[in-house]
Amino acid sequence: MTVELRHLRAFLAIADQGTITRAAARLHVAQPALSRTLRQLEAHLGVRLIDRSTHHLRLTAAGHAFQPRAAAAVAAVDEALDPARAGTWPLRLGHAWSALGEHTTPLLRRWKQERPHTPLQLLRVDDRTAGLDHGTVDVAVIRGEVDLPAEVHTVALLIEPRVAAVAADSTLTQKPRLTLHDLSTESIAVNTVAGTTTLDLWSPDETPADTIEVANTDDWLAAITTGHAVGVTTTATAAMYPNPAVAYIPLIDAPAVTVYLAWKQPPSHPAVSDLIALTRRLITPPHEKTTIA
Repeated sequence: MTVELRHLRAFLAIADQGTITRAAARLHVAQPALSRTLRQLEAHLGVRLIDRSTHHLRLTAAGHAFQPRAAAAVAAVDEALDPARAGTWPLRLGHAWSALGEHTTPLLRRWKQERPHTPLQLLRVDDRTAGLDHGTVDVAVIRGEVDLPAEVHTVALLIEPRVAAVAADSTLTQKPRLTLHDLSTESIAVNTVAGTTTLDLWSPDETPADTIEVANTDDWLAAITTGHAVGVTTTATAAMYPNPAVAYIPLIDAPAVTVYLAWKQPPSHPAVSDLIALTRRLITPPHEKTTIA
């Protein structure tokens, strides 16, 4: 049997929806036909991808391993067949938040000057790998240590100091710099999807009692501007999200965050190496590494 794109879409829909019924409705196909398509894919691969022993379907270990590969393949095909992009092959640079801070605009402008026929798209993807894991970007800006597969290569670009983000009318703005202790009595806004801030930053005897969990930078900023919480971020956020309702104050005892560029090997776009080289020319890396263990 020849595997077709519909087999991959069927598997991804079932994995995402959790039931054949919802997946069939999403794909506008009959349930028996969708079940048959899944069985064909599993027969071709020689493994069971979905555990059907419960009402709510679950991925097997093989299914979890296959999911990012299937997602990357579908994303690549959709990208290639997008009529709006016919005649061009954009290079996709993903970031979960704040891109490269103050270096973002110089990089985009220099790329346009040097590679005018290869559009560089900056995409915000709300996950820790900024879309690299699912194949929606070619290169990703990643902050902090992330568990990535062996085929992902990285280079360290810079180290960003951490800052506290507080409402502009907060009494905390009376201090020119803050410590984690200063924030320990506040509610902490925590981006649980793509952020680098956790309660592990604080010592056990000063762990903040309350957190407000958010899923993206917009909701994070909303919690801070309304005074419901304070946040811990890096200097890149201060550069990319200036806001008169937010004060960014140096946080002197929180560890800095290393920023990496990450890409898969072999690259998914022929201009990946050019982007890596240009970025490294603009930003002197503190150290290098080939993979994040």
